[in-house]
Amino acid sequence: MNKNADNKNQKTMNKESLVLSVAEISGLSKANSSRALAGMIQSIQKSLKEGKKVSLVGFGTFTVSQRPARDGHNPRTGKQLKIPAKKYPKFKAGKILKEALS
Repeated sequence: MNKNADNKNQKTMNKESLVLSVAEISGLSKANSSRALAGMIQSIQKSLKEGKKVSLVGFGTFTVSQRPARDGHNPRTGKQLKIPAKKYPKFKAGKILKEALS
C-alpha cells in the first residue's frame, strides 16, 4: 500500500506527514523540508526559553505562561503535597487561521 496515501487518510498529522506536506506545497525535497521544520521548531523553542514571544502574523502567537505553586493531593493515597510553580507554552491562533477553520 502507498505510504503517502495512508498519511492523507489519517486524522492526526504527525511530523512525517507534515514534512511530506511541506515538501509537496513548497517544492522542496523531503530532506530540506525536514531540516526547515526542525529549524523552525528549534527557533521557536529557543525564543520561548529566552522569554520572547513568537508571533507569526495570521497564524498565531506562541508565549510562555507561569503556573503558580499550589497545594494538591495524591488521588491514590489522599496525601497532601506541594505542586511547584512551572512555566508552560501557550498558543493563541491568529485571525487568518481562525477564519480558515470556519
